[in-house]
This record gives sequence, C-alpha cells and structure tokens, in this order.
Amino acid sequence: MKPRVAVIGAGSFGKNHVRVVRESTRAELKFVVDSDPARADVTDYREIIGKVDAAILAVPTSLHAEIGCVLLENGVDVLVEKPIAATLEDATRLVDAAERHGRILQVGHLERFNPAVIALEQRSTLPLFFEIHRMSVFTVRSLDVDVVLDLMIHDLDIVLALAGGNLKDIRAAGISVLSPKVDIANVRLEFDDGCIANLTASRVSTEKVRKLRLFQPRQYISVDYAKQSAAAFTVGGPEGIEFEQLPIEPAEPLKLQFDAFLDAVETRNPPKLNGFKARKTLETALAVLGKIKEHADVVERTLAKKALDWKP
Repeated sequence: MKPRVAVIGAGSFGKNHVRVVRESTRAELKFVVDSDPARADVTDYREIIGKVDAAILAVPTSLHAEIGCVLLENGVDVLVEKPIAATLEDATRLVDAAERHGRILQVGHLERFNPAVIALEQRSTLPLFFEIHRMSVFTVRSLDVDVVLDLMIHDLDIVLALAGGNLKDIRAAGISVLSPKVDIANVRLEFDDGCIANLTASRVSTEKVRKLRLFQPRQYISVDYAKQSAAAFTVGGPEGIEFEQLPIEPAEPLKLQFDAFLDAVETRNPPKLNGFKARKTLETALAVLGKIKEHADVVERTLAKKALDWKP
C-alpha cells in the first residue's frame, strides 16, 4: 500500500512539495495542511494524526520542533525542511523523539540531492580547499532566519559531508542590508587536517549565482548547482591537464529527495540526511552566527572609539 502523506505548510516553497507528492506514483497525497483555508484541506495539523503515515513539514523554522515532535510521537515519519530547527535544543528534541518512537526523521538539505553534488560526492578524494558562492536576489521568503540559516547552510552541509577532518576554527563576518537579520555573510572554515573552506552567501545580489569549486591533490572540480553541471581538471596525462565534463543525468532535486524519504519510510533504514547530521550542520551554522556577532561587536567598538577620538 502506498504511504499516505500530508504536506504541512503550502506557502511559497511548500506548494512545490505538494506538487511533487501529487505527481509521485509511490505515495498518496492525503492532506494539505495550512493556516490559510484557501489552499488547504485542513488548517490544524492535529487533525491528520492517525490518518497519515508520513508528513512533509514546510512551516517556519520556529515551528519545526513543536509540530515535528507531535507527529513523531504519534507514529508519523517526518521530512522537515532545513534548517532542522531554530535552536540546538529544539533539534535535539526532534532527534530524540524520532529515536524514542522508531520514526524516520529526514531533513531537507535539498542541495545534497542535486545531481551535480551527487557526482561531486563520488569524485571527492581528499578535499584541500573549497571556494563557494551562493547569491540570490532579495525576496520576502524566509526572512524569519538570516542568510546563514537560509542559504549558506546548504553549503555548510556539503562541506561538512566532504571534508575529512574535524572543524578546528571559524572566522566570519556579515551585515544586514534589507532585513533586520544578516543578509550577506563570508565565512572561513579550517579543519584539523588542513582543509580550508571559504563560503560567501548573499540574498541581496543583483544576480543568482550558485557555484562550488573543490581543490584536491592534482585535481580541481567546478560545480554549478543551478545548471546541474560539474567539470574536473586533472593534472597528468599526455595533455598535461585533462578536462572532463562529469556525466550527470539532470533531475529535480526535490523529487529525488522525496524518493529518498519514501525509501527510508519503506525500508526503515536511516535516511541520508538524518537528524544527527542535520543537528551538526545547525551547530556549525549557529557557531558561524556567533562569530559574525563577535566581528560586528569589534567593528562597533572601533567605530565608537573613532567617534570619540574625532575632533572637528
């Protein structure tokens, strides 16, 4: 029998989940839940308990733990949008609830299902240096979180998955431009094996850019998330430097993510992006925000001192 699935939250991104579930031949879309009755079957998620096998949670981050824990405790497998929660405490609540009740908890770090990233994972050997840029034009979506939790967290997740060492040091700076939260951020991660990752994320860019470059011994791999393309430049061979366009079969990451969730629901095997991994990514993202605040405090003190020292 096909799993009965509910989508909770049918807003700007949730509606994409509704489409993907509706189009799937492996699941039955049982309910769409939203506070707006015009786009929902029911407005209270509690009404679906006992009537579905799984649910996709696409509500504001601040509600992930509250709703997710109730679902998990009542026998519902959950795919929750990234970040897993707003705080580490809430993330732990979700992870513990899934463990206690034997439920599947998958977190929607969607970029890990990008075919270009899957190809990168297969070719990664010993990452030495990452250079990543993720730029978007400003929208009113996801303004309940800053650019680190909104956009950069995708790349933090990928770097943490590929880097071989343990995170040793974080340096970061960021500023608010069009919202009360950080809209542009630059981060440098250093791992104890010498790997370095430089990440830049902006949601106030004039263009959309999503690119990653990975350098490893004798090889450089360039990934374009948006185009779902990846190319490898390898030192050696008769030509000196060999160029290879990695073989990639284009696909919609959201559909691949949902299929992976259904695989976990059916087999009861832990999903690729489980709660433990997502909590680690959240922990790193929150540490980045802490470093951004430290940097902002230094800048503020410097400006205050210069203002006191200034004489007309």
